[in-house]
Amino acid sequence: MSLHIHKPYVLLMGDENDPIYAKTGLGIAQWDADNCVGQVRLGPDTVDAGLPDVTLEQALQTGARTVVLGVVVIGGIIPPATLSVLREALEQGLDVAAGMHQRLADVPELAQAAQLSGARIIDVRVPPENIPVGTGKRRTGKRLITVGTDCALGKKYTALALAREMADQGFDVDFRASGQTGILISGEGIPIDSVVSDFVSGAAELLSPAAASEKHWDVIEGQGSLFHPGYAAVTAGLLTGSQPDAFVVCTDATRSHMAGWPDFPLPSIGEVIELTMLMAKRVNPDVRCVGISANTSGLAREEREPYLDRLSKEWGLPAVDPLDGAVAPLVDALREW
Repeated sequence: MSLHIHKPYVLLMGDENDPIYAKTGLGIAQWDADNCVGQVRLGPDTVDAGLPDVTLEQALQTGARTVVLGVVVIGGIIPPATLSVLREALEQGLDVAAGMHQRLADVPELAQAAQLSGARIIDVRVPPENIPVGTGKRRTGKRLITVGTDCALGKKYTALALAREMADQGFDVDFRASGQTGILISGEGIPIDSVVSDFVSGAAELLSPAAASEKHWDVIEGQGSLFHPGYAAVTAGLLTGSQPDAFVVCTDATRSHMAGWPDFPLPSIGEVIELTMLMAKRVNPDVRCVGISANTSGLAREEREPYLDRLSKEWGLPAVDPLDGAVAPLVDALREW
């Protein structure tokens, strides 16, 4: 499950102007900025990941080893505007990595450029071979998974923040990446949404295997939403195979409908808890919800704390915003295990 991707990175943000679809670049810039020399943006309206704007030549001069495609769009097709930059990067000897469903290695002009220069193409969204069907058998260790009211609203961020806080507090803990951005940040994981549906729960079991100690925690990056019209199948398989002891519900304070699916309103926190409990109890009768993680960045600063207080009172659970780094109340809820 480990990928040997050479760092430092330069992030190719293309011409994407919607932060939702630039989440790969934004996530890497947030969690692995020390290993990023800059970003390549193809227009003035392109999402800014907060890194220096550079050309490929400048990136090479500052030590970049790999160009990472920082955008992921619906359907996972490589944005046409980025192809010439990816080809040029390979021609100059830079490796290229992407987490699209469409594989870079299947694009003839990229494959040819890599062959001529000796640079590597790394398709992150390629699952390991021979994944078994899930068994549902109990495994040693403890597991927490992040679940959501929608896609792209903080499940990865929450899992990373929790794993970091737990480690700081002395927990024996690992972050388990299930998506391309998490894999690029941590260097290992399984791209769950690229696994054939019959084997998704088995892949989740591989992702979080039996632990050497019952006190060990795996914090598993969630995917999609059980209520999502397009991606619920991925969420269900990951949830079942993860066999969680605990879960955190992630939401966005200002989102009312599924991003990209405007005809589908977001479910309530209560609906997510109820359905998650129903499904997760099949493989772990003792599962429980330990808190709520909300992205409040769309609210005015003075509105954020009252919003979190309302969530906490309504559902009787700690409610935090991981963007503020304040996930300790969620970690406190795990100490009794």
